[in-house]
Amino acid sequence: MDLTVILEPQEEGGYTVYVPSLPGCLSEGDTKVEALKNIKEAIALYLEPDTNELIDFSGEMVKVAV
Repeated sequence: MDLTVILEPQEEGGYTVYVPSLPGCLSEGDTKVEALKNIKEAIALYLEPDTNELIDFSGEMVKVAV
């Protein structure tokens, strides 16, 4: 899977990196290489299913075409 990430240099040094297509998925690093390594780990954790969380399906499920 290929995802686009955004690297933002920080004034105090280092980089913040986030994934626009995965809201809330972000990381940081002192170098670009470290930031990219860290975001790969964050993406893996973001996409990992949470088997301990109960999902409430009491609402109505509807498909919509976009």
